[in-house]
Amino acid sequence: MAKKPHVDQDSCIGCGLCASIVPTVFRLNEDNLSEVHNPAGAPEEKIQEAIDSCPVACIHWD
Repeated sequence: MAKKPHVDQDSCIGCGLCASIVPTVFRLNEDNLSEVHNPAGAPEEKIQEAIDSCPVACIHWD
């Protein structure tokens, strides 16, 4: 089974960096927090770039 990204919204600060790096996977929801809307929307390497760029490290693989 492929890895899927997950955003811990309790830790998310809504900076939008992940959505700017991989908009096909991440977006800001109505609470201005990041969420995964398409976990298969980009290669794992690109999603890992967004994970590594998160300033509060709230994105993880499930």
